[in-house]
Amino acid sequence: MTDPAASGSGRPDGPGGHDRADYVFKPHERPFMPGSPAQPDHPAGRKIGYFLIGLYLALIGGLQNGLLLASLTVMQGNLALTPVEGGWVTVAFNMTNACMAMLLFKARQEFGIERFVQVAMCALLLANFVQLFDAGYQFELVSRGIAGLAASCLSTMAMFYLMQGMPAKSKLVGMLLGVGLGQVGVPLARAIAPLLLSNGDITHLFQLQFGLSLVAVGLVNILHLPPAETVRSFEKLDLVTFPLLASGVGLACAFMVQGRIQWWDKPWLGYALAASVLLIGLAFLIEHNRANPMLHTRWMKSRNIIAFALAGVMVRVLLSEQGFGAAGLLTTVGMTNDQLVGYYTVLTLATLLGIGVSIARLDPKDLVRPLLVVFGIIAIAAFMDTHAGVLTRPVNLYWTQAAMAFAAVYIMAPLFMEGILRALARGPDYIISFVAVFSLSQTIGGLAGVAALSAFHTVRTKAHLMAMGQGLTLSDPTVARAAGQAGPTQLLQQANQQAAILAYNDVFFLIGCLAAAVFAITFIRWVYLKINGINPLAEEMAALQKMMSKKQ
Repeated sequence: MTDPAASGSGRPDGPGGHDRADYVFKPHERPFMPGSPAQPDHPAGRKIGYFLIGLYLALIGGLQNGLLLASLTVMQGNLALTPVEGGWVTVAFNMTNACMAMLLFKARQEFGIERFVQVAMCALLLANFVQLFDAGYQFELVSRGIAGLAASCLSTMAMFYLMQGMPAKSKLVGMLLGVGLGQVGVPLARAIAPLLLSNGDITHLFQLQFGLSLVAVGLVNILHLPPAETVRSFEKLDLVTFPLLASGVGLACAFMVQGRIQWWDKPWLGYALAASVLLIGLAFLIEHNRANPMLHTRWMKSRNIIAFALAGVMVRVLLSEQGFGAAGLLTTVGMTNDQLVGYYTVLTLATLLGIGVSIARLDPKDLVRPLLVVFGIIAIAAFMDTHAGVLTRPVNLYWTQAAMAFAAVYIMAPLFMEGILRALARGPDYIISFVAVFSLSQTIGGLAGVAALSAFHTVRTKAHLMAMGQGLTLSDPTVARAAGQAGPTQLLQQANQQAAILAYNDVFFLIGCLAAAVFAITFIRWVYLKINGINPLAEEMAALQKMMSKKQ
């Protein structure tokens, strides 16, 4: 194991106020695990610097995905992409973003934090530099794949920087703040995108992304992270397991994204899903029989971890009500991006509020309660949205969708804390398994939610159209008069719009019912735990406390 005091640049100030090559870390300052930076006692000014840089990195990490989602339609027009090709751009980002966190964790342990930062910044610069040139579809695919890697790196770096800027007793708050702030990027990107996409020109957005990445590179070079301990981490079998897992996840992402675009009856989608299950299964089989596995499959298939993963997936599925349902409804009633700036500004503010309330109200002894709050909010908001019509405007959805945005980030800190506590209690080697479960549940859950709701919406739209068609006959004087005034084509367009709106109301009702059912199940469990005085994380917290006392 390499001592962090001898690991190059980024050492803390010594007593004299300058970098000291001979600085020896105190026991409480040493890294908690290989691959994570040391936690020296910084002066107040440096702590503020670390904290501000952490905030910046968290926001631009979230913007990597947010700006892609906000500009995808315009990008397709600029690059003359079909919807299918635009879907592959989304797949490229999500695949690398979901998978690379596991590989990067081992890379930090093997090569140290400084090289990790260099790779992260190079990836960020490269992804955003390539976009400055109209290089075509293939380069955009590569750029988005690299952007997914960069976003994964930035979220980790943001947590490290924020933790450096927090007092010793509040390091965990810095970690949770980094997780939450990454969620702000999506609504913030949609709020600022119309200003950057005037006249359908995407150049200004690409220039902004590159400029933000240049600032990030400058900031991390002005104030380095403290060094980390390194250990021999990579093994030969990792070169087998990781490609299998990444390929399987990539095929799963392709199945969910392209199935929604091309529809689910395409034969190749079935082959892709089967191959995805086979590849992921092979990866897990290899890991299950390894002496020193990258993924601890026995821990991952335990009841508590399966419940943790299912909770994460269910939350992302239900929250698709906002990304697919509300956004699709507003598009259907004719709202353009310029008319949604105020709407997404409200969502951004609600997200920031959710971060603050979540961290302030977080109680490690009762992590079931936030789930209750979130499922209750989703159910109420979804049922309130079921009365949408042709005249629905963004202002009519401010309260319900602000509640959804609040819930989306309010749940992140409790979920993350439960997973990290369960992993740390078993030992630092289990962190990578937690990263796999958490990142995959969030990514797959989000994509699966949109895919399922999209399919349900399409089916319900056709059902409403058929019901309308039975009543729309020219023998009806009212219909004949409307057809004469507006024309058959416009009448059909209005029927399609009305059917789509009714289908969105069905989507909201379905989400409300699912959220209410999950709320009821969670409430029964929460009452049972309270009555019997059971803390689901009691063993993990005791083990972690014992581990920390030994470190002291």
